[in-house]
Amino acid sequence: MSKANRLFTVVEKINGFAAPAFLKQRALTLAFNSQIKFAGTTGIFIERWDLDGAVCRCKNRWRVQNHLGGIHATAMATLAESTTGMLFGLYVPDSHVPLLKSMKIDYIARASGDLKAVATITEEQKELISKTDKGSTIMEVKVTDSKGVEPIRCAMEWAWTTKRTKDKARKSD
Repeated sequence: MSKANRLFTVVEKINGFAAPAFLKQRALTLAFNSQIKFAGTTGIFIERWDLDGAVCRCKNRWRVQNHLGGIHATAMATLAESTTGMLFGLYVPDSHVPLLKSMKIDYIARASGDLKAVATITEEQKELISKTDKGSTIMEVKVTDSKGVEPIRCAMEWAWTTKRTKDKARKSD
């Protein structure tokens, strides 16, 4: 990566602390949920967030349950979106803005218990995001429930583009 962005710097500092893993997890979760409020509402907990992947969990609790007692479809989508977005965001330069371009979610099985999402990124994606002014990429994420079943299959397409300056924004209005 050519130049670390602010998010990259924060995540690396937290991961670099000489502290027990559970304290790092709580610090990463707090840092993320304080900025992405809806993720905090769903109770997303970050188990791992580093340069090669992210692992998040969502507990099956009353706040996120559907009428069947499982995790609601929108909470599942938020978990997948947040896990891919936090990993994607590590590589978007500060001069650019990350955007979710599309999400395709197939609900294939009834979820049982808590959910876990695992997102990964390739070296080619890292390079593309950090070196080009505009583009998009599909971020890989696998969501499983407490029984190891994959209740949803997702394709999260994340895009980036240069930030508009105030002058450019005024001219386009």
